[in-house]
Amino acid sequence: MFKPVESKVNFPELEQKVLNFWQKNNIFERSVSQRKGGQRFTLYDGPPTTNGDPGLHHILARVFKDVIPRYKTMQGYYAPRRAGWDTHGLPVELEVERELGISHKSQIEDYGVEKFNQRCRESALHYMRKWENLSKRIGYFIDYQHPYTTFDREYIQSCWWVIRKLWDEGFIYQGYKVTPHCPRCGTSLSSHEVALGYQEAEDPSLHIKFKLAGQDNTYFLVWTTTPWTLPANAALAVASEEEYSLVEIPSGERLILASKRVSGCIQGAYRVLSQMKGRELLKFTYFPLYDPRRAGLEVRRLSAQGITPCDLPQDISYPVIPGEFVSMDEGSGIVHLAPAFGEVDFDAGKEAGLLFLQPVDREGKIWGKFSFSGKFVKDADPLIIQDLTERNLIYGQDKLKHAYPFCWRCDTPLLYYAKKTWYVRTTRVKEELIQKNEEINWYPPFIKQGRFGDWLRGNVDWALSRERYWGTPLPIWKCESCDEYSCIGTAEDLAEGDLSRLADLHRPYIDEVFLPCPRCGGKMRRIPDVVDAWFDSGAMPIAQWGYPFQNGQEFEQSFPADFICEAVDQTRGWFYTLHALSVLLFDRPCFRNAISLGLIVDSSGEKMSKAKGNVVDPWAVVEKYGADALRWYLITSSPPGNTRRFSEEELVQAIRRFLLTLWNTYSFFVTYANIDKVDPTVIHSPSLSYLDRWIISEENLMIGEVRRLMDDFNPTDAARRIEEFVDILSNWYVRRSRRRFWKSENDDDKRAAYFTLYQVLLSLSKVLAPFIPFTSEELYQNLALSLSPQAPESVHLCDFPQPDSQMIDPEVCTQVQLSMKVVSLGRAARSKAGIKVRQPLEEAVVKVPPKAGKELTDLSPSIAEELNVKKLRLIGSEAEADLKHYSLVEDGEYAVGVKMTISPELRQEGMAREIVHRLQTMRRKAGFDIQDRIITYYQADGVLGEVMHSFSSYVAQETLSRELTREAFPSDEGYFEKHRIEGENIALAVKKA
Repeated sequence: MFKPVESKVNFPELEQKVLNFWQKNNIFERSVSQRKGGQRFTLYDGPPTTNGDPGLHHILARVFKDVIPRYKTMQGYYAPRRAGWDTHGLPVELEVERELGISHKSQIEDYGVEKFNQRCRESALHYMRKWENLSKRIGYFIDYQHPYTTFDREYIQSCWWVIRKLWDEGFIYQGYKVTPHCPRCGTSLSSHEVALGYQEAEDPSLHIKFKLAGQDNTYFLVWTTTPWTLPANAALAVASEEEYSLVEIPSGERLILASKRVSGCIQGAYRVLSQMKGRELLKFTYFPLYDPRRAGLEVRRLSAQGITPCDLPQDISYPVIPGEFVSMDEGSGIVHLAPAFGEVDFDAGKEAGLLFLQPVDREGKIWGKFSFSGKFVKDADPLIIQDLTERNLIYGQDKLKHAYPFCWRCDTPLLYYAKKTWYVRTTRVKEELIQKNEEINWYPPFIKQGRFGDWLRGNVDWALSRERYWGTPLPIWKCESCDEYSCIGTAEDLAEGDLSRLADLHRPYIDEVFLPCPRCGGKMRRIPDVVDAWFDSGAMPIAQWGYPFQNGQEFEQSFPADFICEAVDQTRGWFYTLHALSVLLFDRPCFRNAISLGLIVDSSGEKMSKAKGNVVDPWAVVEKYGADALRWYLITSSPPGNTRRFSEEELVQAIRRFLLTLWNTYSFFVTYANIDKVDPTVIHSPSLSYLDRWIISEENLMIGEVRRLMDDFNPTDAARRIEEFVDILSNWYVRRSRRRFWKSENDDDKRAAYFTLYQVLLSLSKVLAPFIPFTSEELYQNLALSLSPQAPESVHLCDFPQPDSQMIDPEVCTQVQLSMKVVSLGRAARSKAGIKVRQPLEEAVVKVPPKAGKELTDLSPSIAEELNVKKLRLIGSEAEADLKHYSLVEDGEYAVGVKMTISPELRQEGMAREIVHRLQTMRRKAGFDIQDRIITYYQADGVLGEVMHSFSSYVAQETLSRELTREAFPSDEGYFEKHRIEGENIALAVKKA
């Protein structure tokens, strides 16, 4: 028969046994290989960065990435899938810097690039193992034996091939642009990286006075929130067609600002002296706040051709230029321009031929001969303010809270810094990126035109290069003699430079390889930059196979992916880089279906962070509650696009509501099937009860809906639909069928109940397999293989159930739904009156829609039994019935009332039921088996004594008591408790007969 099942279950212990079974029998590998020849289904495993332990949000993505391919495999699809690891980039470097106590790039050079990169490799491998261990523990079925790893030689060469292909087609260029620069990490960030790091920051809000040249006591009033950029000021910008005012303040100073901004900027009394259009201000110049020559800055000038050195006249003044970007919504209507900082400033500088002054180094420190030199820019702000205040050049100051970009990895404020960077010209295919997005199915759908679509419509060129160490080396060489550039990427290029013999293509080894210049024959040295790590992950469809140098067929069969899944922030990260490279290279989307998951926050809605101490360790959760519990909670707690609040209390509730309900139903079946030694696969009568036909019908409906939802990439609603079914299976079918299993005779009705519950549970184990793979395996192993050794060895080698339309009976479903509706209202009426369900009542009255009246009559006996009333009465309306002594609950056309008057006879019957309940609890506490016969001892006087006498047959039958006796309680065996019921005392003892 079946392996005995305890009602109490240790899910983590169970799961460990299942893991051992999977590993020993190669279940994952066989689940894939047995479907070879079927239609292919491809998952791209978004490679997590191996720079730290996986968090709860990583588990969320891996659960969703697991459930869909498991389902597709059981549908018959051939779904090989490879684990992937993102091992390059700044995140890995920062982890090693932390270990070494390094805080600046120069310290890496001192430590040695070779040793530093070796530490990066070792760190990545360390965290890869930790990721793999947790991924296996949560049941993530994927190939860990043959993963793709971004630091592999073959992977790097594929990335080089991609870059060379883009180079040949004119997509790669070097531009002197303003890029978001992290002074801590010493490198530029791409636009999608910047989008990951916005935080609220507080900055100074200053109105600065710039003195007009040739005008006494007259100033332009200019607003800024970045005082540290003022030493780089090269011009002021005004709106040509807006009106500006010259106002005089009580000090006698005259200030120029936009007329629309006068009331918002000028404090106290003022007098308007004159007004003019912005274009009239273009004839003026002004004196700089800081003379760049005295500060020792290199003076250069911008132009469309680039940046070139220049000389300054003795009496230096700066121009006022027109700017369409000047806003009347904030500030003074006059904008300070520092072309070294800010894209708008830089572009305006090129157009107007402004000076280019750079007083800030790449570590974010101000250099030159200033009183605030040597300070980090944000630390220099108060010193600059002090200096300008002492020079009477600040009109007003305040603080401003606003969103500011920080480095998404090290939390350092970013500087928009003009420098040379290598770019991918994604703007050239902007329309294609938008068009190809139309071919992708997004879940939730609003991501397509919302977060992802908005990002594509605002596309800017991709900053490709990073001034770092551990990454795919940028494969661009520059001639030392003639400044010619070459990009390598083909096998021939590698052989020519003798790179084929290099075992490791990383820095510093690659930096020691020189190429002959194709133009002059001189020596070409590699550009020292590495490639943005997002490029590595975006190239994974190609590079995971080493394409085009090998595995061409594998690449073609797996491209594009059928499914990808990551958190919503990846719409501007991995989702985007996959899409951009695919459109650039192949003019087609990279994936067909994408689930974009909301972020996980703590139970209070706060973002999880180590600083706040609210980070949840997934290992602790899994070891305490089990992986299936966490999987089910993460899948069902919120739709994919929504933010998820993680609450341990809600996780426990989900276990009780679903997992324990499922387990108790399974345990109930196995326990009674073993007692009766029944073969539940055999039924001797074709006649099933209406309850059997109903639950079979409901299961087939559920299977059909789950398949539809899973085909639509909606695991959340699919799992919720399963949960609804498990609830009615346990709380209606099993509860209404208990007496069918308890009967001592093996009649046809009892066999039909066993047959039905067995078939439903066996099918349910397969439906649940993609969602809770461990528990479903346990159910399947016991239910299927105990009776049919020839069955597939694992539930994950089975086919996903198909709904059988012939087994769906709409009429019986409607009947039972009506019963459950009436019973639910009746229980609510009892609760409203404060009457326990175990207390029998005389009558319940029911009002239903007219068309349901006949069905209600047929269902009256079972409804009366559920409501524990002696009779059920159908009424046309509440007004027709005298309901003065009834507790009534209504819901639309439905109403149920229970009579609250309780006769002495009914009260005694209720007390008898309460005694049975207490005795059943005592049986469990005493550790008796369900089938054990017992002897019940009692001591009670008054009403409870009468109840034990009057209802002795009922109590004995319900508790399997061979006798009820008032004899002295056993002293050496048995189990004893005292109880108080309805104000009366009773002492009870039980022992095995």
